[in-house]
Amino acid sequence: MAVTKDKVLITCALSGVLAKREHNANIPYTPVEIAEEARRAYEAGAAQVHIHARNSLTGDADWTSDVYGQIKHEVQKRCPVIINFSTGGFNMNVKSEAEKAARIEYIAKVKPEVAACNMGSMNYAKFSEKRKGFVFDFVFPNPFSDILMVLKAMRDGGVKPELECFDVGHIANAEPLLAMGALQRPLQYSFILGVLGGAPPTTETLAHMARQTRAEDQWEVIGISKVQWRLVGAALALGGNVRVGLEDNFYLDAAGTHMAENNGPLVAKAVRMARDIGREPMTVDEAREALQLPMQWQ
Repeated sequence: MAVTKDKVLITCALSGVLAKREHNANIPYTPVEIAEEARRAYEAGAAQVHIHARNSLTGDADWTSDVYGQIKHEVQKRCPVIINFSTGGFNMNVKSEAEKAARIEYIAKVKPEVAACNMGSMNYAKFSEKRKGFVFDFVFPNPFSDILMVLKAMRDGGVKPELECFDVGHIANAEPLLAMGALQRPLQYSFILGVLGGAPPTTETLAHMARQTRAEDQWEVIGISKVQWRLVGAALALGGNVRVGLEDNFYLDAAGTHMAENNGPLVAKAVRMARDIGREPMTVDEAREALQLPMQWQ
């Protein structure tokens, strides 16, 4: 169903995988820590949480079904929020197709309601104006063969894909997948703006990307770092959904001076912004209806 203009789905991305505790001491690593952050986000008004499993000691990415299963169990003990698992980077630093497939077994085995699927390859970098150099710089590979591998795991688990699009062309990449039957409408898009290598993080870009979707589809904005709150405001005005959380941005102000102590205050700010313009956060039940969950693969 189309977004109801006076309702907004707020998602919270709890940790990501690039940010470590040396960047923000509040980044959760363990299943219990992640679940506690999910509870805080839910209590603040989020209907969905986006989750990366982390190694409990190092904070590195964990791809095992055991850890993802623990996370799901711990979250569900605390709150009824929609669980959305990441698949980002599953195909990086691997030696074989079998290793790729093994890395995403957790999708079909643990069965979150939703999981993210990156919709295209790109340069992925962060540039420091102060240092006049790159903080990091790599290629984020997402060829169609890997996208199809992810979508098969989602189909096997009855999981709804969330299509993560860093550029306008990534939106169009859904078309051949729809023709193949690997995707089916209604679709859920996430427009990720603020990563160097992707589309410029402007309100004009966001409005153009939103126009590429159909009325029955859902879309949200994911604003990275300091551009987040301006893009959240733009998405709310355009009738879209929003994502906030420590994966995307640590700060409660656009200047980057007031670091959030956990995910709860970030969600609470998004809730206030929505209500300030007359939109009410969706409840979990309303979000499930809007996303047409559980996913009914044909």
